[in-house]
Amino acid sequence: MDESSQQRWHLAVILVGVVYLVVGMTFSALAGWVSSNQMRVTLRLLAWVISGVAFAAHIGYEHFRLRNAPATTAFHASLAVGLGAFGVAAAANIHAQVSGSSHHRSLTLALVMWPVLTAVPAFAVALGSAALLAVRRRGV
Repeated sequence: MDESSQQRWHLAVILVGVVYLVVGMTFSALAGWVSSNQMRVTLRLLAWVISGVAFAAHIGYEHFRLRNAPATTAFHASLAVGLGAFGVAAAANIHAQVSGSSHHRSLTLALVMWPVLTAVPAFAVALGSAALLAVRRRGV
């Protein structure tokens, strides 16, 4: 792998990870401000849709633009997911410190658990998706 493509996948992981963080934080704040339960559910679903589009776009970028193998594509996509989850967990920890929450132990554990609990299934889904794209590209 040349240095240019290595820089591109690093940048993609960071960029998509930040997208996940911004979407998570923004829609969480919006959902907290609305009084209607139906609107809260709608905002959360919209956050899932936007995150899903970012996930699919990342897989497409890794597959079509960078021409990475399915396992590499899945690894990079799951890194972005884990990075975004870590960012959300870190933000939750900061919020708990500022607001005086008593859930410090569980939130500290979230710094490890949220990235793992999101990145592992993301790897499986990305691997399957990238493998299907690879099979389709070969025309098999």
